[in-house]
Amino acid sequence: MYLTWLDNNSWLIELDETRILLDPWLVGPLSVGNQEWLLKVTHRVAPAIPEAIDAILLSQGLEDHSHVETLKALDKSIPVVCSPNAVKVATELGYGSITSLAHGEAHTVKQVSIQALPGSPIGPFLTENAYLLTGRTAGTRLYYEPHGFHSPTLKDMEPVDVAIAPLMEVQLPLVGSIIKGQDSAVELAKWTNARFLVPTGAGKAVDYSGLLPSLLKAGGGPAECRVLLAAAGLATEVLDPEPGDRLMIPALSNTSEAIA
Repeated sequence: MYLTWLDNNSWLIELDETRILLDPWLVGPLSVGNQEWLLKVTHRVAPAIPEAIDAILLSQGLEDHSHVETLKALDKSIPVVCSPNAVKVATELGYGSITSLAHGEAHTVKQVSIQALPGSPIGPFLTENAYLLTGRTAGTRLYYEPHGFHSPTLKDMEPVDVAIAPLMEVQLPLVGSIIKGQDSAVELAKWTNARFLVPTGAGKAVDYSGLLPSLLKAGGGPAECRVLLAAAGLATEVLDPEPGDRLMIPALSNTSEAIA
């Protein structure tokens, strides 16, 4: 398996000769509800749009996961697999093949099974998707949830090879944690017995402006998570890629280390 971090929550996953573009933000600025006065995030250097994509996978219908300008720029013939809340976005942009996954449902793209699990709560009545990806050839398993809200159902599932999740805690006054980091990540490692933990969400080659960044309180990260994992007696290895890095996640039978 290869993972290429395209910054923020955007990933290219290469698993069993299947290329999946996850929560892509590659074109133009990122904002909340098109309110740039509240939040505007810009790439310092725009990532290249990957080629030969077999599927686009969207975990949420919100702008930072279903980024409209990016989805406009991508080939509309690429199949989209998404949360029910993201269906409207993909439909209005003219994508021809859209598969909506409710929690517990699964869909296969070439050699990869994609199962939807409960993910981030968006208000009191909506819970978006986390995903479990399994390669049919080697059985390599990947878990992804971008806000650190991990379902206890993971405790009853088979171990995963790599979990992509936030390692940094982000809090908003009067609201609380909008992204759950260190403690949630350690709990995730216990539940999944993950061999590798990879951070997401904390952009490195982006700039922030607007009111919201000044209100947020952030803490933690990969170094702090390593300490907590060691204190918990867990062997999970934390990887810390730079934007554009292509990480190799070796199969369980391969004792080589993960490398960029």
